[in-house]
Amino acid sequence: MSRRELREQIFKLLFRVEFNQKEEMPEQMQLFFEEEENQADVADAAYITEKYNKIAEKLDDIDNALNEKVQGWNTARMGKVDLTILRLAVYEIMFDEEVPTGVAINEAVELAKKFGQDSSSAFVNGVLAKFA
Repeated sequence: MSRRELREQIFKLLFRVEFNQKEEMPEQMQLFFEEEENQADVADAAYITEKYNKIAEKLDDIDNALNEKVQGWNTARMGKVDLTILRLAVYEIMFDEEVPTGVAINEAVELAKKFGQDSSSAFVNGVLAKFA
């Protein structure tokens, strides 16, 4: 899989956090990879799982950072798709040294165009500009 495809898979797995308890996520992860559209080879599945776990560990820190930077909004008010995209991108900006900030922002905007509403890409870009 390409990096973009891997990031999209991480986004889809991370999106499940909004609808499941933390204790349910190992089972959700197993179900995720059983779905035909999410099947991945061993190396890609390991990468997706590892990055998801790293993001999940930092969710409170990521949400706190988002709430500090975004005036007039908070994570409780954000759409679930936008929030998930922002969480992934903020993780990459703050904690993943392998991903340049510009790449994280660009990829987040692309995810917003694909999965979000019409205004999602502008919203995501505006929020992430505060992290750049």
